[in-house]
Amino acid sequence: MQADKSDALKRLRYIEGHLNGIRKMIEDDKYCVDVLRQTYAVRKAIEKLETLLVKEHLHTCVPDGIKNGETDKIVEELVQLYNLAGKD
Repeated sequence: MQADKSDALKRLRYIEGHLNGIRKMIEDDKYCVDVLRQTYAVRKAIEKLETLLVKEHLHTCVPDGIKNGETDKIVEELVQLYNLAGKD
């Protein structure tokens, strides 16, 4: 878990840095295509972070919840995440 937490924090710092860079690019009236390239990079970084978090959740929280008799709650949470991801 510690390695995953470290990786998640690293990814968040990367995203924050890119967002700050995008803000500066817009303030400096940079070329729109260059700004969009950076927004796409942020989107991909967020997707990677989400993948990391879902993987960790599936390997830790889900099995623990099922063992503790919370299967219905776990399933409902997973359905909610699926719907939030726009996969419905």
